[in-house]
Amino acid sequence: MIPGTCLRALALALALALAIPVLVAGCASSRDIAPRTRLDAVAAPALTGAPVSLSDTWWTELGDPQLDRLVEQALTGNPSLRLAQSRLDRARAVLEVADAALLPQVNASAEATHQRYTARGMVPAALAGTVSTSGTVQLSGGWEIDFFGRYAQALEAALGAARAAHADAQAARALLASSVVRAYLHAARLQGQLEVAQRALAQREHALQLVQDRFAAGLDSRLELRQSESAVPEARQQIEALSEQAVLARNAMTALLGQPLAEPFTQLPSLAVLKPLPVAADIPADLLGRRADVAAARWRAEALAHEVGSARAAFYPNVNLAAFVGLSSIGLNNLLDSGARQWGVTPAIRLPIFDAGRLRANLRAKAADLDAAVEVYNGAVIDAVREVADQLASGRGVARQLAEQRLAQQGAQAAYDIALHRYQGGVGNYLQVLAAENAVLAQRRLNVDLAARALDAQVGLAHALGGGWRPAPATSERVRLADRSTESTSDSSALRPPAP
Repeated sequence: MIPGTCLRALALALALALAIPVLVAGCASSRDIAPRTRLDAVAAPALTGAPVSLSDTWWTELGDPQLDRLVEQALTGNPSLRLAQSRLDRARAVLEVADAALLPQVNASAEATHQRYTARGMVPAALAGTVSTSGTVQLSGGWEIDFFGRYAQALEAALGAARAAHADAQAARALLASSVVRAYLHAARLQGQLEVAQRALAQREHALQLVQDRFAAGLDSRLELRQSESAVPEARQQIEALSEQAVLARNAMTALLGQPLAEPFTQLPSLAVLKPLPVAADIPADLLGRRADVAAARWRAEALAHEVGSARAAFYPNVNLAAFVGLSSIGLNNLLDSGARQWGVTPAIRLPIFDAGRLRANLRAKAADLDAAVEVYNGAVIDAVREVADQLASGRGVARQLAEQRLAQQGAQAAYDIALHRYQGGVGNYLQVLAAENAVLAQRRLNVDLAARALDAQVGLAHALGGGWRPAPATSERVRLADRSTESTSDSSALRPPAP
C-alpha cells in the first residue's frame, strides 16, 4: 500500500505538470531561433535506373589471389580501421548514457559516523557532549519525467551519432580497400614499366653489338658508335629510376598493411594477371545511398536535428520524482529497530526563468551546427555524383585511348623494323633507327600506363559507388538498442544507417 502522503505528493506533481503551459509563458523563450535549412529539403539522390549489384569484396573480381590476401591483411591490421572502431565504441557508450537518462535511477548507501556531539549547539540534552556512532542504511531513487522529450531527443541524437560512427568505420574500410588495390596497381604499373625498360636495354645492347661490328668493318663512323654506346647507360639509368620507384611502392603497400618491415609481395605484381571489373552501362543514382560517407553525413545531420529539439526542450520545466526508504539511528545497536525506519517522497519542478541567455545561445549554436551539417551532406552528395561521373568519363576515355594507342604502337613497331632492316642493309643511318626505337619505347610505356589507368578508373568507380556497402533497414536499430549489452564490437552488421 502506498501511504496517503505519497499519493498526495504524486497528485501535487501531476497538478504542477498540468500548470506548466501557464508558467512557461513568462519564462525563458526559444522564440525566433530556428535552423535556416530543413533536413528534409536536402538534395537526396533519386531512386532511378536499373539495379546494380556490387559485391563488398569487389576486388576479388580482379582475379589476383595475391591482391586478395593483401586487402584482407590490410583490413585486419591497419591502424586507421582500429581508430575508426574506437570511435564507434565511444559513440555506442554515449548512446548507452543517453538511454539511461530516460530510466529511473536507484542507489543504495550505508554509512556510519563516529562523533562527539557539541554541548553548546542545537543538540538534545541526552546527546550533548557525548560520543556516539550513528548509522544509516538507505535505498534512494529518482526519475526525471521527460514530459517535453528533452532526453528522448538526446537519445535520438546519440543513436544518429552512433549510426554515423558506424558508417564512418565502413567508409574507412572501403577507402582502405580501394587504397590497397590502387597501390597494388601502381606497383604493377611500375613492374610493367620496368619490364619495358629491361627489354629496351637488351634491344640497345644488341644494337650496340651491331654498330660495333659495322664500325670494325668500316661501315659506320665513330659518331654512330658513340650514339649507340650512350643509349645503353641511358636505358640502365631508367631501370634504376624505376627500381627506386618500385621500392617506394612496396613501402607504401607495407604502410597500408600496418606492417612496415614485411615484404608485401610473394610474387611480382603484373597487370597481365588482373582482369577488368564488370562495369554497368547504366548507373542508378540510388547507389549513392550505399556510400557510407554520404550515409554518415546524413546521420550526423539527423542527429543534430534531434540535438536542436533537445536544446529547445531545455526551455521547459524539469519534473523530478525522488524517493528514499531505509533505516537511520544514533547508536548502531538501534539501527535494526522498527523505530529506525524512514522514508520520503520528493516531487519537484524546476523552471528556467532567467539564465542570462545561456539557453538561447545554446539553441542558436545547435541550429548553426545543424545548418552546417546539412550543407556538409549536400556537399557530400554533390561530390559523390561528381566522383562517379569522373570515373565513368575516365574509364570510357581511357578505353578509347587504348584502342588508338594499340594502332599507334603497331605502326611504330613496323617503322622500327623497317629502319633496322634498312640500317642493316646499309641504306639507312643509325639516327633513323634511334628515332624509330624511341617511338616504339614511348608506345610501350604508354600502353602500360593506359592499361593501369583503365583498371584504376574501374577501382575508383567501385569506391565511388560505395565499395559494395549496403545499409540495413533502420528498424533493426531499435532491436539493437534494446540488446546492446550482448552486441559484439566486431559485428559488421551493427548500426547500419538506411539510404537517404
